[in-house]
Amino acid sequence: MKGPVPGAAAGLAAALLAVPALAGCGTGSSPAAAHGGTLTVLAASSLTEAFTTLARDFEHDHPGTRVRLSFDSSATLAEQVDQGAPADVLATADEQTMRTVVGAGQVDGEPTVFATNHLVLALPSANPAHIRRFADLDRPGVEYVVCVRSAPCGTLAATLLKRAGIAAEPASEEVDVKAVLTKVRLGEADAGLVYASDVASAGSEVRQVDVPDGRATLNRYPVAALTDAAEPALARAWVRLVGSPTGRRVLAHDGFGRP
Repeated sequence: MKGPVPGAAAGLAAALLAVPALAGCGTGSSPAAAHGGTLTVLAASSLTEAFTTLARDFEHDHPGTRVRLSFDSSATLAEQVDQGAPADVLATADEQTMRTVVGAGQVDGEPTVFATNHLVLALPSANPAHIRRFADLDRPGVEYVVCVRSAPCGTLAATLLKRAGIAAEPASEEVDVKAVLTKVRLGEADAGLVYASDVASAGSEVRQVDVPDGRATLNRYPVAALTDAAEPALARAWVRLVGSPTGRRVLAHDGFGRP
């Protein structure tokens, strides 16, 4: 039996020694970092600012990976998932909407609640209707807007309006909470029921009036990787990020409460 050729043995040894060195050359610290690919995240519109920040963090920690964010009403996003829209992660503004997706077998594992939110009354910065309290929505001539009933913000708004005894009907029902906020910011409505996080994102462009029982009536936000995710490892990594100390810090900065 012939022994190994000295030159070949030396080459093999050098190659084996090089493997760990090559493995350590990447800047990412997780297997997903070397994977690349595109992670598609469907999220409630109220998560726009927080998830945009987290997407930058995620892409930094996963070189070569692109996060594609799609924001809309939770009900619209759930319907898209049920109809087979390609996506890896879903985050909704309430648990009821997420349960419809779970019931359809579209969720991989159990959803994780990662934040809470509550409704407030947003006013244009000039406050032309001179609204001082929630009950002022019943004053003649005051026009306020809410989300459609199918959206979590609309369901919650209807509950709080009824509880406060507000008899005046809203001037319009908007497709999602960002549409409500836009009408208020542009002065197209005297007031609008939006999440506390939306007022935080608008800064000095709007004023806030607290809603009776608003802080005691919360929406809980769940997130989940989807069964048909094209990037299941990245989807799970995103869920972990959202629930991590980094995720909670970003969410708190943008006005969300702890789960």
